[in-house]
Amino acid sequence: MASMKRAAPAAWIASSLVLLSGASQPHVRAQELGSAVLLATGSQGLTGQRSRLPKDWQGLRQIDAGTSILVMPGHADSQGFGGGASGAAVAVQGARPMAAGMSDELYWNLLTVEAVVRQGLARGLNIRSYDPGIRSIANGNDPRTTWSVGKAHVQNGGYAIEIHYDAHGSAGIGSGLIPPIGTTPSQLDESLAAEFGAFPRFFRDGLGAPKRGIAILEIGKLEGRLEASLRNPATRSATIEAIAERVVMALERGVSRQRSDQPTMALPPLSPPPDVVGSAPADSGLPASSGAE
Repeated sequence: MASMKRAAPAAWIASSLVLLSGASQPHVRAQELGSAVLLATGSQGLTGQRSRLPKDWQGLRQIDAGTSILVMPGHADSQGFGGGASGAAVAVQGARPMAAGMSDELYWNLLTVEAVVRQGLARGLNIRSYDPGIRSIANGNDPRTTWSVGKAHVQNGGYAIEIHYDAHGSAGIGSGLIPPIGTTPSQLDESLAAEFGAFPRFFRDGLGAPKRGIAILEIGKLEGRLEASLRNPATRSATIEAIAERVVMALERGVSRQRSDQPTMALPPLSPPPDVVGSAPADSGLPASSGAE
């Protein structure tokens, strides 16, 4: 897919599906192809409303093109501690969770991280994932947690980000980037915010991951068209690939980006509040990857 580096998500998926529907893959049904192509044409609106909260930060710090990017699924090691969105399908409609022992959010986090890293590597990014494979680690500072691994990665000069899906209904905000607090927001953060929206830097008094220098990307609220497209086997793969491509394209734009329109004024100082530890859902039988919450 290297030749499609800058293709729009819809074009990338449509092209991929055309390849899949060729003579080598006769089992791909026309109905599935049609559903996925229709989905791809609206891949940006698929993630729903963006955060309407004020953006009180600017990502000005430049990131070198070769910077190591670590992508981790949110809530990967905090299952059973009351965290991770169940989604409207489970909480409101009574649907079965996607996998036993883990929240639906973690299930989609894991699949999205895998797709982001795969696409990122194909486009030449220095990107990898981390997942401890242990779904319940009580101590957030345990060296195996995503928080600890992400913090060490940032301290060694890398960029770390957690993938999340937001809660449904009034409990959720929408898509957007929560920038790191432990480090100065970078052009990578700014690029992701331009694509998905932004949260205040000290959202909920400062979450555990941002306080350790790890950004959080909320893909969208786990409800409506987004959740239906993820749960439908006919559109699931196309949905994940479309979301992942948006993430990867934003990462590409943010790496070593020179902007002539960079603001020169600093934002007003913020007052850091007390720590708030993020939540985590249950575990499933999915294979461990590299990247957790």
